[in-house]
Amino acid sequence: MTLLATPDDYGALIEPATVKIQRLLPGPVERVWAYLTESDLRRRWLAAGEMTLKVGAPFELVWRNDELTDPPGERPPSFAAEHRARAQITEVDPPRRLIIVWEGTGEVSFDLTPKDDKVLLTLVHRRVPDHKTLIGVSGGWHAHLDVLAAVLAGRKPDPFWPNMMRLRADYERRLPE
Repeated sequence: MTLLATPDDYGALIEPATVKIQRLLPGPVERVWAYLTESDLRRRWLAAGEMTLKVGAPFELVWRNDELTDPPGERPPSFAAEHRARAQITEVDPPRRLIIVWEGTGEVSFDLTPKDDKVLLTLVHRRVPDHKTLIGVSGGWHAHLDVLAAVLAGRKPDPFWPNMMRLRADYERRLPE
């Protein structure tokens, strides 16, 4: 069964080069924090990479999106089996706030707010350099957060690649140049 995103699941352009996406996730906040900061857990929904939780600490993220879901779906030819990016922590306040900067794609903040037994994750990706990258990061974050929500809820995520490509097309329509 394909679980289509609701309109509230979609990111919104809050400034010309800034997208904001929110998700209400199963808690507690410490569990969601662990999925943001611990490599073995983060690789299950986004990318691996050891992270020292200290301002100024550099780290590398390693995406292997074919490993996120079973089956992953067919990877588009324009995507490599592995992608790496250097990043740096610019703010950390466990287990509530993490801000990182990514080479060439801007700054990403993750804010976690407890809501009873759930956690509101607010992701804001700022200073996206151009429209093509904006569409890519919007669809990418949305698809990765779909996987995170499923993993935290104990559900099997939908195949990653078809979902991501559908979401990219949705964002192309939602966020025209």
